[in-house]
Amino acid sequence: MTELPRVGVGILVIRQGQVLLGRRRGAHGAGTWSAPGGRLEFGEELLNCARRELAEETGLDLGPGARTGPVTSNVFADVGQHYVTVIVLAPHTQGEPRTMEPDKCDGWQWFSWQALPAPLFAPLQSLVDQGFALPT
Repeated sequence: MTELPRVGVGILVIRQGQVLLGRRRGAHGAGTWSAPGGRLEFGEELLNCARRELAEETGLDLGPGARTGPVTSNVFADVGQHYVTVIVLAPHTQGEPRTMEPDKCDGWQWFSWQALPAPLFAPLQSLVDQGFALPT
């Protein structure tokens, strides 16, 4: 069991009032719907992490106007990990999403924030539980 929390970065790609989600495979949270994202590396800036993870997972460019948003804190008891996840809001990504890591994601789909699929990955569910609303 890890004694210290880790930092995750989740990217909410927002287009026309919808968010990009994929169903997780292989890692903790398999079978849940999640935004693109991953672990912050030592010495890495938050937006650089978001840019890297987004490109690695979806082939998208973060684009201008990305900013940090809400933060969640989740304990994953099944794997003995605790993540504090910084959400990056990305309203101006460039490109079309592709499934770059099919061993980690079943594919990407667009969803209205008011009609999210279930079950959600814990950080995303925490956002919903906090009453988060997409910026307009």
